[in-house]
Amino acid sequence: MKFKNLRETLKCNSPRRTPGERKKFVVKACDQGKEKIVRFGDPVMKIKKSIAARKKSYCARSGGIKGGNGKLSANYWSRKAWEC
Repeated sequence: MKFKNLRETLKCNSPRRTPGERKKFVVKACDQGKEKIVRFGDPVMKIKKSIAARKKSYCARSGGIKGGNGKLSANYWSRKAWEC
């Protein structure tokens, strides 16, 4: 499913699944008057965030990524999905 005119169809800061695409999710990130379409997540992998050891490991790994704390980054949205 191809998304046309993503800026008009998506709500700000509301992730959405993208079946059949290169990434698992898409979000129109809005922060301080800026908008950006952010795609994140591997469509093949299951995240299994309910397993405590996996969640702890992912959150520790992704926490130190430089420049990944703002809403305009894929790391921010991925960590939010993992509830880090």
